[in-house]
Amino acid sequence: MRNSLCRTLFVPKKYKITHLKRIMKLSTFLLLSCTFTGFAGNVSSQNATVTLNKRNVAVHEILNSIESQTNYLFIYNKKNVDVNRTTSVNAENKAVKNVLSELFNGTNITYKMEGNHIVLSKRQTSSEAKSAPQPQQAQKTITGVIKDKSGLEIIGANIVEKGTTNGTSSDVDGKFTLSVAPGATLLVSYIGYNSKEIKVGSQSTINVILEEDNQALDEVVVVAFGKSTKEAFTGSAGIMKADDILKAQVSNPAQALAGRVAGVQLSNSSSQPGSSPSITIRGFGSISSDTEPLIVVDGMPFDGDLNLINSNDIESMTVLKDAASNALYGARGANGVIMITTKKGKSGDAKVSVDAKWGVNSNGLQNYKTTNAQQFYETYYKMLYNYYITEDGGGLSANDAHALANQHLVNSSSGVGPGYMIYSVPNGQDFIQQGGIMNPAATLGALYDYNGQKFWLQPDNWEEEGLKNGFRQEYNVSVSGASDRINYYTSVGYLDQDGIQDGSMQKRLTARAKLDYQAKKWLKIGANFNYTNYNYSQTSEGTIGTGTIWSTIKTMAPIYPVYLRDENKNIMIDQWGEKRYDFAQAYDLSRAGGVGGNCIFTNKYRFDETTGNSFVASGYADINLTKDLTFTFNANAYDYDRRYTYATSPFVDYYTSASDNGYLSKSSYRTFTYNTQQLLNYNKQIDKHDIGVMLGHEYYNYKYESLSASGHNFGIDNSRELATLLNLYNTPNSYSNSYNNEGYFFRAMYNYDTKYFGSVSYRRDASSRFSTDHRWGNFWSAGGAWLISKEAFFNVPWVNSLKLKASVGSQGNDNIGDYLYADSYNVVNNDDQVAYQWRQKGSNDITWETNTNWNIGTEFDLFGGRLSGSLDYFYRKTSDMLFSLNTPPSIGYTSYFVNLGDMRNSGFELVLQSTLINNKNFKWDVNFNISHVKNKVLSLPNEIKTTKVEGHNGYVNLDKSFVSKYKYFVAEGLSLYTWYLPKFAGLDPETGESLFYKDIIDGEGNVTGQETTKDASQATDYLIGDALPSFYGGLGTSLSFYGFDFSINLNYQLGGKAYDYTYQTLMHSSGTTATTWHTDILKAWSPENTNTNIPRLRFAETYSQNPRSDRFITNASYLNIQNINLGYTLPASITQKYNIQNIRVYFSGENLFYFSARRGFDPRYTLKGYSNPELYSPIRTISGGISLTF
Repeated sequence: MRNSLCRTLFVPKKYKITHLKRIMKLSTFLLLSCTFTGFAGNVSSQNATVTLNKRNVAVHEILNSIESQTNYLFIYNKKNVDVNRTTSVNAENKAVKNVLSELFNGTNITYKMEGNHIVLSKRQTSSEAKSAPQPQQAQKTITGVIKDKSGLEIIGANIVEKGTTNGTSSDVDGKFTLSVAPGATLLVSYIGYNSKEIKVGSQSTINVILEEDNQALDEVVVVAFGKSTKEAFTGSAGIMKADDILKAQVSNPAQALAGRVAGVQLSNSSSQPGSSPSITIRGFGSISSDTEPLIVVDGMPFDGDLNLINSNDIESMTVLKDAASNALYGARGANGVIMITTKKGKSGDAKVSVDAKWGVNSNGLQNYKTTNAQQFYETYYKMLYNYYITEDGGGLSANDAHALANQHLVNSSSGVGPGYMIYSVPNGQDFIQQGGIMNPAATLGALYDYNGQKFWLQPDNWEEEGLKNGFRQEYNVSVSGASDRINYYTSVGYLDQDGIQDGSMQKRLTARAKLDYQAKKWLKIGANFNYTNYNYSQTSEGTIGTGTIWSTIKTMAPIYPVYLRDENKNIMIDQWGEKRYDFAQAYDLSRAGGVGGNCIFTNKYRFDETTGNSFVASGYADINLTKDLTFTFNANAYDYDRRYTYATSPFVDYYTSASDNGYLSKSSYRTFTYNTQQLLNYNKQIDKHDIGVMLGHEYYNYKYESLSASGHNFGIDNSRELATLLNLYNTPNSYSNSYNNEGYFFRAMYNYDTKYFGSVSYRRDASSRFSTDHRWGNFWSAGGAWLISKEAFFNVPWVNSLKLKASVGSQGNDNIGDYLYADSYNVVNNDDQVAYQWRQKGSNDITWETNTNWNIGTEFDLFGGRLSGSLDYFYRKTSDMLFSLNTPPSIGYTSYFVNLGDMRNSGFELVLQSTLINNKNFKWDVNFNISHVKNKVLSLPNEIKTTKVEGHNGYVNLDKSFVSKYKYFVAEGLSLYTWYLPKFAGLDPETGESLFYKDIIDGEGNVTGQETTKDASQATDYLIGDALPSFYGGLGTSLSFYGFDFSINLNYQLGGKAYDYTYQTLMHSSGTTATTWHTDILKAWSPENTNTNIPRLRFAETYSQNPRSDRFITNASYLNIQNINLGYTLPASITQKYNIQNIRVYFSGENLFYFSARRGFDPRYTLKGYSNPELYSPIRTISGGISLTF
């Protein structure tokens, strides 16, 4: 039947017009969306008639016909109503009530018409009454109402007198009446809810509130092109539900996955508002190709920015991790799939939800332990003193060395000292006393005279001046509901947050309307619209050495001012009323090493903004061709149009070497995709056999376009339009790119007696990224599962459920870049004649990188649901990896691509959930997951195996930037990210200089021994270890107690080796410097302190004492407090007096604190083990809010 109790659906009461009016006042958008509910209006009445001519058919077929001709919906319990009884009926334009009277005449079934609902129930016959045991006392009549936790009535709940067959069901208002024996116990149950036992006692009215069974809700797994029950699912997946998503105060839904789903790793190269994390599932699957997973939203691939999706609209996120789960997505699913399912309405009265939160964003990155101003000067003094007393430094006496070191410290123009003297010292006294300790009479702040112009010099806290706390606010309103034919969800959300640096912010307005409509018994249609208006500004970031605020606050010596101050200690103001910044480039003031400029000033007078509009429209139609055969057509279109503006103010010219009179760059970008799917599903249950077959076709088209231009010399100050510039650069640029993917696919699923499960799938995919000869690929999967706990021989009382599963499959990866198969050229102007330059040599033979995935695992539920979880072992082999091979420049191009090389990732995932306490007023849950992934390169092309290290043949993967952030050795038998660096050999015991190991090579190139050298450039590079962590995962706990709820979630990483570039910078020596020191420098070697591994501190060293080496390789382990949430839900007895079903107030903290091997070091930036101090710091968010449900 269309809807009945046996299908476990709520059946709502119809909306009243007055109630709809109240809802429509929320917003114009909600008004338009809520008009969909008009379909749910009352169209039936007591006078509805039907025409039927049925002979020898089951009762349920007659009921179906009545439903199809009217808007009536039958509600009944299959245990009490025999709908398989065969009968006949002949009626022409006869009233429904008359048809039903004839249909159930002579049976024990009675009916009751409640609006559009007809409730069928069992009537006790006289014979049953006579044969029933006569009670010793008169029976007692119990009445009551069954509701859910939010106060909505539950229709069709079962109420049974325990130990008997005496029972009834709740009606359309959730009400029930039942006569029971004195002292009876009622059993109240409804599918999807936890059952309750209630002793009647002296009560005559019993109202019951049922709570949702979260374990039952988890039984549904969203898979490719459909859904599966958890027990029938043969693959590997992790699920995150709406409640957990909303506890994470994040603007990008992907950030909520941190530590919550086994096998998933997130890294944030930048934490600016509007940025997105990088997502890796079960390790890196390729050397050259993209390894990001496919994002699917409500069944349709999504190529947009996840910042465009409102987390409040999400019902669940399901991560598909193995081939059996995602093989049907073909090429795009090779790196895993994240399935995002948005919310739908629930049966019952319309639900109006309002959520508002306000909070503060702050810097979530810890600072390194660095020297304060006094320690900095004292350390600088020691560096100079240690040099002057040596032969290289002149061999001065202790007194002369002391005097010369002091002289350079206090003389701003010496060119040797730090350049600024910010302490006042009594006349005739040394700033640094003998022994290297600052004069206790020195006071912070100094008057500086430059040719009669006086300035007050004092240090500023660059972090306090350059960063700030940003205000965050977010509001969400949704209206949802469902009836027998319609299901709708509409929402509006607004997010406005400031970053932690001026010039960084994010604003987002989202609106969603989602509708499912049962138009006919054989036709169901739906639409899903999402609109996002987006606006974010970002501040300057860069590669190492750029000098942004982010590296400045980590490494700048704490003696330099941000502002110029007059002799009265006031910040100076220029003729335009602006603060005057200190650039260390005037008045004979300079930071040591000639480091000028002011990153705070630069950021203040730059403008960087991206604005955009995103539209997503999806629709579907389900057509029931027969009882078992359904055709589905899905279509989706996505349009993301955005504008980027970058400008610098003409004001910059007055204080810097720039002479542009302002600079402006404008860019326009558009991404448009559309996707169509045609699916044919056959599902048939024959006795204990359940068969499902799907055939499908999918076509996907992607188009990207950009247009940009720039110029300088503003005609109108602070304009943001190119038309106001006096000089445009002759370098406008436009670019477009397209990609197509098409696939034909098949899936078959089978289960026998819900104990044995099997599935197979096949997809033939074509990608436009390959030539026509290599465009098509064949991909497949097979999986099976055995629910062993259902076997008759399995008798372990404490095991509720135990499933064994295995799967294998093959997928292709086409995320290799565009047009690599074709020769491409740059068009250039050759004296006004067209000319062509090689851009890239095409490789016609390149084809898919292929992943073969194995997964073996078990899922279990133990001790009456107290402990559940899963354990999976996986093995993924990537074959035919893409490589760029170098060629002699003389042939006109420098490289070409080939498919060569194999790599594997293998490991395990363990997930545990435990309910430690669960009673009426107190519940305590604990969750834990851990993953282990081991990466190994299996084979490489001979052409690139140019180097042999420690028995491994491979090549050096070196960052080509001037700082070389990383240097790996890629070879067969090693991890893809194996560090390849000089090895620190400790200190020369006589001089305290750094030593490094060096191989001794004989005349034939063989290593015969090892020695040490002080020159790191002559040292041998060795294999240092794997950058990838050994283990990672998350843990958390949640408690609820008398309306209070508390949860905390942490994520962690164990092992892995990361390079701490900032620590290397802070451990410098040997030269004029404006960089502070790590406090570890205070333990530097000296003749009096030889028991240390910190090299000596001396000016003008012959060899660097802190060159790149494994000395700065650090353990990449960390523990991060990701989220803490505390809330209180007001009692329903209070809120419902004001027609409010639920009120919850809460406080939440996100990214609160982390622990790592060294304070200040943050391994979360990347999984590959290197860091960049020029990137935006992680943001800590603390907020409070209120949620209301009407």
